[in-house]
Amino acid sequence: MSNLTLDAQALYRELLRGVQQMRQADMRLVGIPSGGAWLAQRLQTDLGLPGKPGTLSSAMHRDDFAQRGLSSGGQTLLPFDVNGADILILDDVLYTGRTLRAVINELFDYGRPASVKLAVLVDRGGRELPIQPDFAAARVTLAPNQSLSLACSEAGVFSFVVKEV
Repeated sequence: MSNLTLDAQALYRELLRGVQQMRQADMRLVGIPSGGAWLAQRLQTDLGLPGKPGTLSSAMHRDDFAQRGLSSGGQTLLPFDVNGADILILDDVLYTGRTLRAVINELFDYGRPASVKLAVLVDRGGRELPIQPDFAAARVTLAPNQSLSLACSEAGVFSFVVKEV
């Protein structure tokens, strides 16, 4: 384990502030399972947006699908028309950009949005693809053998888990 300490609840409040500034009139929230989906659900409520947020799975478009199969978790659910929509994709941690590439491909399987933006709790650098967030609540550096992910308690409290991989 690492001695890195990040206050996930404080970072969520910063994310909320950033999303409020990025917000467009009819913006649709879409989360990446599982951390991004939790963020999208809470933001949908905290911003008072009608309806439900969407979820985008990366499973079918991953470049490592042959090794992982459908193990990426989650299923795509878009309870709105993607065509012409302003989409905000939410994720807990941005690292290589490969998951984002996969979910953007998945999104375009459902239609052609007017715009797509990305907001993340943590940008940990280490990009392998030219993908950058429009908003990141924090930027941290971790060793390549460490992973960082968001956890959500039954009470809805966010925290981070750092693991050696």
